[in-house]
Amino acid sequence: MTVVGPFGVTVRDQALETDIRAGLAAVEAGLVEATKSDVPFLTEAAQHLVRAGGKRFRPLLVMLAAQFGDPHAPGVVPAAVTVELTHLATLYHDDVMDEAQVRRGVSSANSRWDNSVAVLTGDFLFARASSIVAELGPEAVRIQAEAFERLVTGQILETAGPRPGDDPVAHYLDVVAGKTGSLIAVAGRFGALLSGAEERTVHLLTRFGERIGVAFQLADDVLDIASEGDVSGKTPGTDLREGIATLPVLRLRERIARPGGGTADDRALLELLDGDLTDEGRRTEALAGLRAHPVLQEARADALEYAARARELLTPLPECPARAALAGLCDSVADRAR
Repeated sequence: MTVVGPFGVTVRDQALETDIRAGLAAVEAGLVEATKSDVPFLTEAAQHLVRAGGKRFRPLLVMLAAQFGDPHAPGVVPAAVTVELTHLATLYHDDVMDEAQVRRGVSSANSRWDNSVAVLTGDFLFARASSIVAELGPEAVRIQAEAFERLVTGQILETAGPRPGDDPVAHYLDVVAGKTGSLIAVAGRFGALLSGAEERTVHLLTRFGERIGVAFQLADDVLDIASEGDVSGKTPGTDLREGIATLPVLRLRERIARPGGGTADDRALLELLDGDLTDEGRRTEALAGLRAHPVLQEARADALEYAARARELLTPLPECPARAALAGLCDSVADRAR
């Protein structure tokens, strides 16, 4: 039994471990190569987050999904590089929108340089991802484009907020499925498709990717409140500071919206959350309140449910070390939420 990759998925098969490690090493080399520019400053900015590391969750999923076909097919590694570059590009843009100071344990690009550099670097990474996926054929380009449209739509839905009469929790889950789940779904789809797996397998691994992606984000929502900064890779309470209502906060609002309006403590905590959380003292108090409140456990349960639903999709797949590793991936996501 071996733990492979920064994300920590457990692999119990020596041949699979060898394949995954070789694949991830090739992806890492591909990321470094894809972020080089004739302009040294642009290379430095583009490689800033690449060299900071990261879980490489999406490339790992590409590699595992490819095991259901030919894992050494020529398009597998470029597809994994494409998905990770797209993800990295969104991080540069997200940090500008959120005014984040830290990303992956290092200064965010916008705080190290400025917003313009961060936005343009993200654009550069999108361009490089597009160039690589173009070599994979028209279908791959279409898949990438559709996922990117869903990703941007999810971001817009988050910015616009739920319409009157919408269920805020359901709206949020739609946002997460677009912003996070869509690209992770592509990771599963690309790995299976470009390895030549059966159509049914491609479909199952695409759906698996989306569900595990939602579980991954919900687990991150919990981590933003429950963890210390050295665990999550970003400052705890970042979402609170930026006024982003993640699942634990939405579950609190849901309680107060019910008949009876929640308890006095519920309302006091929500009043604190609705105030100015750029103040460190207030944010620390809000974090302590959420950590002690049952809504944090409810959000954990939601993340665990999505991880379990992702695992269910693996049942029709043939029994093999890759399927066991994907099930372990569900466990890893669930462990992040606990």
